[in-house]
Amino acid sequence: MKRERLTHSQRREQTREFLFEAARRIFIEKGLAATSVEEIAKAAGYTRGAFYSNFGGKLELLIEILRRDGERALAKLERITNERGTPEEMKERAVAHYSSYFLENDCFPLWVEAKLLALRDTGFQQRMNAIRQEKLEQISAYIRRISECDGRSIRRQTDALALGLMSLCDGVQLFRMGDPHLMSDKMMQTVLTGFFSCGLWASPHEIPLADHLAGVPD
Repeated sequence: MKRERLTHSQRREQTREFLFEAARRIFIEKGLAATSVEEIAKAAGYTRGAFYSNFGGKLELLIEILRRDGERALAKLERITNERGTPEEMKERAVAHYSSYFLENDCFPLWVEAKLLALRDTGFQQRMNAIRQEKLEQISAYIRRISECDGRSIRRQTDALALGLMSLCDGVQLFRMGDPHLMSDKMMQTVLTGFFSCGLWASPHEIPLADHLAGVPD
């Protein structure tokens, strides 16, 4: 069977994907700083010139890797959000989702590296802030849908809860990366269950606590 010839745009997209996959694999294995453009190009089967014809540099590739990683996480979150059930069932699904995310998220070291880079590069920091803000908005929307399914509204607290969940996720993964014995699978699930129980499924009189504390002077 005669193979269909690719158009110029299709060949270009194929080249970009090969370079992307090579960069993702090597970045995760060695880190951004220890990876050269030449190494990425060689692993993908292209030249340095082909790399720069498709990407402006390693940072552009890193942003694309993190963006896609965020999109995959969001797609999984959307699937569990669309499933109905009792509050307890929804909480169990949320804990299971984030537990598996921690175990499967091989990109987390790249997120850490990117955040450190952002401290020293204002332009890169702006791009990272845009990704972070998008993640916060997505998680806030997820929390709102959960509260609506549960028959109550916590709309005023969704941004704070989303920030808390993101911070918790980063902290759990950092602990697990540095000391997997301390942050075991069981401990990880206990931490997540505690957050969801106290944050998203707290009793009504506990919800306004953040507003009360916010008004207390230093």
